[in-house]
Amino acid sequence: MARKRSLIDACLTPKSEVPASLRYAVSTLTWLAVIGLWSLATYGGFMKDIFLPSPTAVIGAFFRLFEDGTLQQHIWASLQVVVIGFLISSLIAVPLGLLMGTFRVVQAGLEPLVNFIRYLPVTSFVPLFILWIGIGIEQRIMVIFFGTFFQQLVMIADVSRGVSKDLLNASYTLGASRRDALLHVLTPAALPGIVDTLRITMGWAWTYLVVAELVAASSGLGYISMKAMRGFQVDVIFLAIAVIGLLGLFTDTVFRLVRLRLVPWAN
Repeated sequence: MARKRSLIDACLTPKSEVPASLRYAVSTLTWLAVIGLWSLATYGGFMKDIFLPSPTAVIGAFFRLFEDGTLQQHIWASLQVVVIGFLISSLIAVPLGLLMGTFRVVQAGLEPLVNFIRYLPVTSFVPLFILWIGIGIEQRIMVIFFGTFFQQLVMIADVSRGVSKDLLNASYTLGASRRDALLHVLTPAALPGIVDTLRITMGWAWTYLVVAELVAASSGLGYISMKAMRGFQVDVIFLAIAVIGLLGLFTDTVFRLVRLRLVPWAN
């Protein structure tokens, strides 16, 4: 009885640790509840198939597209777009964001423009990207880049700005140069926040995938989703959404593991 009460106290106490088995059980129950409600709505006849397909219909669409290789082809096409666009964005945003959050002159030069651009809707630029770049994979990559770069820049600059100035002053006292302070003190101190920023913005990259493949695309999960919409194939739409969600969950897990290995002191 005391153990049960202690467990309840741990669950109700802010930031208190709970057993891993309990966390896994709660996660499993949440998924079972979602699938159960979905099954009840469809098999119970509360929702028509044209609005909400049943779990078996979505599974059937998976095997149908998987057997002829269509699903793998579109998954690979979407992975290329998201990963390449995200990598290009991150490779530019990380060093530039560090500089923007560290040097006031860089902040003064970039912040007004960046804060203006990051509020512009990505969808409104799709016709311009097609006009400027064409209808190939480059246009889709540009949508992912544009949707994530400016958000990354602001968030990484905030992470860099949040590093304690005492750390830099201590390094100067110990004889470090400004270059050493930037590379060996500020950057490692900001690294946990940078990894978290990349993990969060990778999620945004997946959400922009459908926008990237909305117009003039011939492959990808967003493409088959839009194609299925025209044919009222709701099961295929749900399958495409589910696969995007699973791929996003996979990349999120990868970033969590990278954080554990790269910055174990911050976990």
